[in-house]
Amino acid sequence: MTNEPASLRWTRRAVLAGLGGIAALPRAARAAGSPARIASLGGAVTEILYRLGAADRIVAVDTTSIYPAEALREKPNVGYLRALSAEGLLSAGPDLVIAAEGAGPPDVLALVREAGVPVTLVKEPPTPEGVLDKIVTVGRLAGLDRQAAELAEAVGAQFAGLSRQRARITRPMKALVVLSLANGRVLVGGRTSTADGILALAGVDNAAAGIEGFKPITDEAILAAAPDAVVLMRNGAEAPSPEATFAPGTALGQTPAAARHALVTMDGLYLLGFGPRTPDAARDLMRAIYPDLLRG
Repeated sequence: MTNEPASLRWTRRAVLAGLGGIAALPRAARAAGSPARIASLGGAVTEILYRLGAADRIVAVDTTSIYPAEALREKPNVGYLRALSAEGLLSAGPDLVIAAEGAGPPDVLALVREAGVPVTLVKEPPTPEGVLDKIVTVGRLAGLDRQAAELAEAVGAQFAGLSRQRARITRPMKALVVLSLANGRVLVGGRTSTADGILALAGVDNAAAGIEGFKPITDEAILAAAPDAVVLMRNGAEAPSPEATFAPGTALGQTPAAARHALVTMDGLYLLGFGPRTPDAARDLMRAIYPDLLRG
């Protein structure tokens, strides 16, 4: 006797029966060698596959796969990374699903596996080693080991150069990475988050280190954190303005960052995606917060 809800058992039967023909195709393709039809889920995963020259093998992406721009423009979109459907994924006819850690729901991925399509979740620690391992892992899964090794070597050299520049910082600044300011709630990245990881790469102390992960922060905590700079996500063509971010009467408006008009706006995936562009993103952040550092 199973403890699964009846609705889930029915969905599993429907998916496996209704898409049985599609599931059979991937098994044949896999037997021939490297995967020919890849569902790429996660912004960094998709970016890596494009950099490895596998764009023509991608048959589906998710909504976080916004770079390069043609990924969402040209590939079928199966929805948000954490709210996928088995029907949507299997209808693209993949013979392999490569997904960023956190993709799901787990029951959906289980259905895809039961349909005969391998699903691999790629770990995403926000560190240089994590980025390089991600590149090598995606390359191995796609059968592009040589290309992945070359890309990892190039990105590793960029990280090494970034480390040398970071060593020149004598007085680290403190910054607050703000994901959103919706409805008066300030959502920030604390320790162990990708925000914490990118700040560390840029040689910047995390003003929200007392918080774990991504969480709202109180006005009192913002004032106590006293950030020297605020980093905001830029979504769309129009960047947030210092006037709006540091509005009078708000907690952010009473910080050292407000007095310095120190607002940095960056694309979210570029800043926090931890893919091949991460050394560039960290260098751009370093340049914005330490404008004199990289001039020498």
